[in-house]
Amino acid sequence: MFSSCIFLQVGLNGIASAELSVVFREHIDTFDGYTFKYPKNWIQVRGAGADIFFRDPYVLDENISVELSSPSSSHYKSVEDLGPPQEAAEKVLRQYLVEFMSTRLGVRRESNILSTSSRIADDGRLYYQVEVNIKSYANTNELAVMPQDRIARLEWDRRYLSVLGVENNRLYELRLQTPENVFLEEEQDLRQIMDSFRVLQVTA
Repeated sequence: MFSSCIFLQVGLNGIASAELSVVFREHIDTFDGYTFKYPKNWIQVRGAGADIFFRDPYVLDENISVELSSPSSSHYKSVEDLGPPQEAAEKVLRQYLVEFMSTRLGVRRESNILSTSSRIADDGRLYYQVEVNIKSYANTNELAVMPQDRIARLEWDRRYLSVLGVENNRLYELRLQTPENVFLEEEQDLRQIMDSFRVLQVTA
């Protein structure tokens, strides 16, 4: 859950109403070349495998991270090197499914690309935005002999939002993960995070 400040406003009828406003911090990485905003109360998790990783301390399935392609093997000139947005979205989804692959019996994933778009930000660079949904189902009794005894139940239902950009011949990906029910409540704030992502030129 996002941290909030409460402001009281008194209307014409004299009744005070509360408005919630998310407080953001800005993370700037001048060494690798990117910046984005994140909720002030989220905590950084080290050793998570990403270049940077922040997690909501209350909703543990909600987090933000940045992935970078290797500088030695990357020769990106533009995010268009991935193809059009839809093609890039298919690559993003395939990568998620590889990462979430499970060896447990009776586990099934359902995935959909919800939207793709491109935009030129105020820094003049082109960015792709990708949104996918992934659901995970698992059988309640995966060792049951009879199929009717193996009932699939929903384990989790998540929204994954990615912003892709290119600079310094590298591909940058901002990743947001959130449960679908939380996304419905926090969509405006999550999109603000997405819109804040910028790649920066690194000087040698």
